[in-house]
Amino acid sequence: MITIKFTTGAEYTGEGPISVYDAAKEAGIISREVLAAVVDGKTVDLTHQLDGDCTVKLCTFDDAEGKHAFFHTASHIMAQAIKRLYPESKLTIGPAIETGFYYDIDRDEPFTQDDLPKIEAEMKKIVNENYKMERFTLPRDEAVKFMEERDEPYKVALIARVPEGEEISFYRQGEFVDLCAGPHLFSTGAVRAFKLTSLTGAYWEGDAKNKMLRRIYGVAFPNKTLLSEHMTMLEEAKRRDHRKIGRELDLFDIYDEGPGFPFFLPKGMVLRNLLEDFWRDVHRKAGYEEIKTPMMLSRDLWERSGHWDHYKENMYTTKIDDKDFAIKPMNCPGGMLVYKRKIWSYRDLPIRCGELGLVHRHELSGALHGLMRVRCFTQDDAHIFMRPDQIRDEIKGVYNLIDSVYKLFGFTYHVELSTRPENSIGTDEMWEMATDGLRGALDDLGVDYVVNEGDGAFYGPKIDFHLRDCIGRTWQCGTIQLDMNLPERFDLTYVGADNEKHRPVMIHRVVFGSIERFIGILTEHFAGAFPLWLAPVQIKVMAIRTDINDYAKSVYDKLDALGFRAEFDDRNEKIGYKIREAQLQRIPYVLVVGDREKEAGTVSVRSRKEENKAIVMSVDEFVAMAKNEVETKAL
Repeated sequence: MITIKFTTGAEYTGEGPISVYDAAKEAGIISREVLAAVVDGKTVDLTHQLDGDCTVKLCTFDDAEGKHAFFHTASHIMAQAIKRLYPESKLTIGPAIETGFYYDIDRDEPFTQDDLPKIEAEMKKIVNENYKMERFTLPRDEAVKFMEERDEPYKVALIARVPEGEEISFYRQGEFVDLCAGPHLFSTGAVRAFKLTSLTGAYWEGDAKNKMLRRIYGVAFPNKTLLSEHMTMLEEAKRRDHRKIGRELDLFDIYDEGPGFPFFLPKGMVLRNLLEDFWRDVHRKAGYEEIKTPMMLSRDLWERSGHWDHYKENMYTTKIDDKDFAIKPMNCPGGMLVYKRKIWSYRDLPIRCGELGLVHRHELSGALHGLMRVRCFTQDDAHIFMRPDQIRDEIKGVYNLIDSVYKLFGFTYHVELSTRPENSIGTDEMWEMATDGLRGALDDLGVDYVVNEGDGAFYGPKIDFHLRDCIGRTWQCGTIQLDMNLPERFDLTYVGADNEKHRPVMIHRVVFGSIERFIGILTEHFAGAFPLWLAPVQIKVMAIRTDINDYAKSVYDKLDALGFRAEFDDRNEKIGYKIREAQLQRIPYVLVVGDREKEAGTVSVRSRKEENKAIVMSVDEFVAMAKNEVETKAL
């Protein structure tokens, strides 16, 4: 007899082995929405056989595990369709990703956009044929032979890397078989709505020395309504593309002469400086001191931190006086030297140091994407050095700071706690203390969070913040990481109450993540229509005729003297043209004056929120309204 406990509270007690599906059916909790399951922490198919006591979570499309199985099945359906239409194609890998799926194909003749509808049509046939997804295993040598017979050299290469003695799993659907660890859905018929979205090139195993493959991306959903909503979101995302808006509003750009190295233009610098000033103000109030560390430091430092051995391929290096130096890929090692400059007492801790540090990392050209993926960026780092008994309170302080910043910009978010990975360093005691500190802080705050077992950094557990923007996309920005590695490597100490040296605990944390990427996210979130306090140009002043420009100029002069970022449009153009141009520039307020306004000392105010509506008010009334909007940082 076995007992299977479901996370819903239901139970199955009876003879085993039994499939997850049948056990859930016996317990009365199965439904068409269930796609996969997690058994004692491992994601499996619903056909997975249970032969002992265990705990089972049933997963739908709303769960990451269910979505993964759904996308992965769609990937296999696409591969089957491609092999039917283009049998000479060689398959490589076809994983599920967060936003859908892709498959990398080796084919001499490139795919084109015209091929995608043909592949989709064949996929629909495979869905309608409703093949069962049947898992089977083979010993390693038989698996190699099996794939050789099917003329799939990339699969043979993947199998050859598996240690001898291990069995290899495959999935069969009709005539198609693919090497795969799973999990998958019951059958191809469950994938009722899908769309192939784009084509690109991709090197085998991401190595530019290898052959260029053809990558096809797609999305899939349980029904057409969800697919339609997703495609609408993608269209909206195109409209909000920060690269396009950055050029239109003259904020920032990236030129061929500096791939991955962004240029910030005058208006973009206004936006950037406002964000940095805001960051400094928030951190000053939270007890942080700002530091600045050099952009280039010696090889000795990077060897001590471990970067020279583990991250050198991503670092830009040079020689100075015949010694190796590297441009910093992160700020942390410099922060270690700042801490080591003096002897600290336990009474001095916590030490909170913040830095807007420019870092450089070598990224492959194919991975670059506007401000979202660049080769140089400014991390809003902070490092906190503390006693072990201060961990929980410091984590709560950092959490509240990050929460307040995200709410100010109108973001919602979810939180993930990542725990000790297999290749970790440090003692069990240190890991338990660090993880309990993070978990305890989140519990004290009453935060809902997801635990990612084994997904922490090798040097410590972490909390990640995933922002959700106004069209539903998520962005991983903020993070709080506990580090037991660098304090050890750099021999950081403080003098305790017992007059002995002790090792401090260290927090790495960012709020924006990087200034550049956060500006990209904000640009898309607001579609370039930044709130008044952030807008590079807040107010545009204009007259309906040039002979009233003197009054319009006096209004502009008053706003300028009060510190508003205003522009005066004195061109001899039609007023409708000038208003429309200001609206296209997403300027929050347009002030128009004519004879009546000049006589009464008023302005006609057009808000970006209600472009076709004008409100007449005195200049002082407008100033009071705008000041309040800026001071409260209203959205």
